[in-house]
Amino acid sequence: MENTTSQQLQGVSLMAGAMFLLPIMDAIAKWLSTVDSVSPGTVTLFRFAFQAVLAALIIVPTTGLGSLRPVKLWGNLFRGFLMGVGGLCFYAAIKYMPLADAIAVFFVEPLMLTMLSAIVLKEHVGWRRWIAVATGFIGTLIVIQPSWELFGWVSILPLVTAASFALYLMLNRRYGTADTPLVMQLYAGVGGTLTVLVALFFGAAYEVGDMIFSLPANALSWSLLLLMGVIATTGHQLITNASRLAPASLLAPFQYLEIVMAVLIGLFVFSEFPSASKWLGIAIIVASGAYLIWREGKRKARA
Repeated sequence: MENTTSQQLQGVSLMAGAMFLLPIMDAIAKWLSTVDSVSPGTVTLFRFAFQAVLAALIIVPTTGLGSLRPVKLWGNLFRGFLMGVGGLCFYAAIKYMPLADAIAVFFVEPLMLTMLSAIVLKEHVGWRRWIAVATGFIGTLIVIQPSWELFGWVSILPLVTAASFALYLMLNRRYGTADTPLVMQLYAGVGGTLTVLVALFFGAAYEVGDMIFSLPANALSWSLLLLMGVIATTGHQLITNASRLAPASLLAPFQYLEIVMAVLIGLFVFSEFPSASKWLGIAIIVASGAYLIWREGKRKARA
């Protein structure tokens, strides 16, 4: 049964709240790596470790120790692996790239999800949606191009994050009904933590500066790391609850509020503002994603 208009409005409000919170988490990560000299690998480690701990601290008092056992252990850990890879790439990227640029490139994710759905899930994707995917990738190249000249391969890292998150969302479709959202968050945190620990091991072995463990030097840095975990847990819980109250086609456009927040934070905190060419690329990405959302809504309505 379709939820009432009131419930759908609640869902939209929750999604908008999540899109307000998550760029703050990314800004904290950028601040820690650029101002407090905490490596992106360390930032990512604590982001997932705190998420796992916080989720467990909520689950145990409310539903008991037995609730910590997931139905789909390996599937949820693999979801965490994908999030860990995506987190490492994204936090390494925003150390060097403007926050809005990195998030704009990340928003090629709906286009990647459409492409993967056609290739992996064998879903039918018509020629109009393929054109939208191709157009969105052109917009992504427009955003990346100036960053490529400045940062080289680092500017590709948000694309890796987008690909890993698209795969993560595909697994959510498969495992989303097996476990509760908090249990899924717990094991995504565990899987992400294990993934980052492996990356830090090899980072130390091969002396990759951004992947070397470095303890925060002061109480403020520790507080910011803990705040990241709180925001991650809260933000993803808001998204999960929003998805239960409102259809994806209604919620999806509000995800682009994240770009707006990233631009504002970049401007006021880091004195970053996208150039005219980057605004063009951002507009193309958003328009392509919005068109895919609209086409998906029409397709489901016909079905």
